[in-house]
Amino acid sequence: MEKTLKRCLQLLLLVSILSAGDNNTIFLHRTLADGVTLEQARHLRDEVREMFYHAFNGYMDHAFPLDELKPLSCEGEDSLGGYALTLIDSLDMLALLGDQERFTSSVEWIGKNLRFDINKTVSVFETTIRVLGGLLSAHLIASDYATGMRIPSYDNQLLHLAEDLGRRVLPAFETPTGIPFGSVNLLYGVDEHEIRITSTAGGGTLTLEFGMLSRLTNDPIFEQVTKNAVRGLWARRSKLNLLGAHINVFTGEWTQKVTFSEAFKVCKGPRVFKIAWDAGIGTSIDSFYEYLLKAYLLFGDEEYLFIFQEAYAAVMHYLYNDPWYVEVNMDSAAIVWPLFNSLQAFWPGLQVLAGDIDPAIRTHAAFFSVWKRYGFTPEGFNLATLTVQHGQKSYPLRPELIESTYWLYKATRDPRYLDVGRDMVVSLQYGARCPCGYCHIVDVEFHKKEDHMESFFLAETVKYLWLLFDLASGPDNLVENGPYKYVFSTEGHLLPATPQISLIREHCSYFGAYCKSGDIEQESHKSDISINPQETNASAFSGSWIHSSYPSDSSFLESTTTSGLMKGVCPGLTHAQKYGISYLDATDTAWEDHSTSQRENEAESHRLLVVSHRSADNSVSNDKNSDHGNTVQESSE
Repeated sequence: MEKTLKRCLQLLLLVSILSAGDNNTIFLHRTLADGVTLEQARHLRDEVREMFYHAFNGYMDHAFPLDELKPLSCEGEDSLGGYALTLIDSLDMLALLGDQERFTSSVEWIGKNLRFDINKTVSVFETTIRVLGGLLSAHLIASDYATGMRIPSYDNQLLHLAEDLGRRVLPAFETPTGIPFGSVNLLYGVDEHEIRITSTAGGGTLTLEFGMLSRLTNDPIFEQVTKNAVRGLWARRSKLNLLGAHINVFTGEWTQKVTFSEAFKVCKGPRVFKIAWDAGIGTSIDSFYEYLLKAYLLFGDEEYLFIFQEAYAAVMHYLYNDPWYVEVNMDSAAIVWPLFNSLQAFWPGLQVLAGDIDPAIRTHAAFFSVWKRYGFTPEGFNLATLTVQHGQKSYPLRPELIESTYWLYKATRDPRYLDVGRDMVVSLQYGARCPCGYCHIVDVEFHKKEDHMESFFLAETVKYLWLLFDLASGPDNLVENGPYKYVFSTEGHLLPATPQISLIREHCSYFGAYCKSGDIEQESHKSDISINPQETNASAFSGSWIHSSYPSDSSFLESTTTSGLMKGVCPGLTHAQKYGISYLDATDTAWEDHSTSQRENEAESHRLLVVSHRSADNSVSNDKNSDHGNTVQESSE
């Protein structure tokens, strides 16, 4: 039955590409023939700028200092903690637009008026990515003359607020597994009755913001607890290197159980009922994968790269049904949920950063075909029935597909992505624009509006659209022309790879191993911000540039100094030996169900850069002539 079901699903996945099909084909020919001109790109950039200010001014005029705007009724509401959430989330977008006046006044107001000693129970995940990330990004912009947005009167007020907030969140990490509670009270810590279940994304998407905070405050505790949370999740993966969606932070048991019935009416077969711990790349798990790679890009920590390579290979092997991704049983890899979830749409952008361009292009095209059909992407699209999933018909102004569009255009410069962006602007302008901002779409089939606008609309959705068309117009912004390379947080905040943040601490200690100085393979390279911008990404990710930034436990950070030179890694140790991470040999997993030649062909076809399909050897490719070398160098700026 399982094999029959999988064959039927694969057939339906193929049909969905060619589907419904004639419309998609007509659209393809139209966009290839009718590309966005330079003049149109500039017009669209200006239009997106106006979209931002329509929503931002609506918030400031009708909702500030409440958290978020109700764009239909032109009122405000507190949705997270009651601390001007939308303003904090919008700070680095104001800087991107070069709006010195608004950026300065906003930073000054927050520095004088914002306080976190309040009796509010807040989401650890949302507070970290929106508030902590927004404060840190704006601090780094406001305090640095090189950004062109330095505020003369600024005296680290946002950093002090960020540190205070970070310390108020720390009690959430006091669990037996190291995986944090999902919520914490900013005044009293974790309530004794707090639920012990959290999502994989909630527990594993904190490393960038807390790692930045450690480097800016010289206190390793923030980075230490979030790295331990990632280790706690990864240590509980299945033998297939898959993770579930929800976990008990005390017992470490996966708790997401899903009952399936209607989703399995495939090929007119009978209902199939299953209960499984599901693994996917969408809801409740998406940004866990994102932060593994981005933590490596920002901090140079090879432990994150090693975990990412293992996790990515498992996703591509068990979840990827070209060009879609499905949810599977994390232990058996049996397909349990043939669904396109809108949060999956970040994946092609992540693949660009990893250097896996070809599948990213195909998956983006499939995801965008859903947008074209409805004008937006619903929260869920059933791949078995090719219809909107019941109960998941809304579009809450999500940025993920737009984000991937930006990265694919940046990597390929293919004008089709400008056409995609133009269609997205049209959809938002004609389907979601409201008197004071932009509204959630309750039902993508009928475009019914809801009186709510998430702060991430300003932090991400319009930001990625603006960056897309500004890049096409001849970019003039911090990301493209600024002094640093930037990594975007999952909330779209700009995190610069400055020397203070990215330089390696010079030591060569591992768990259970130590290299004497004479044994170190030394390669002297400057901080990555001084790397020749013409250098290919292959050389940036392979060979001697690869380095280790070891676990940030306090014992590792004591008596170390920061220097502009990076030392190489200790020879003769595997990743598992270096980091104390145990993992199964390929012979212990279902990986061996596929022939060696098939796996070699898959690896060759992808020609990956930081991604490896080899189950045992996870070293990075040294092929400096990779087709994707130049494009990904740009993408990781």
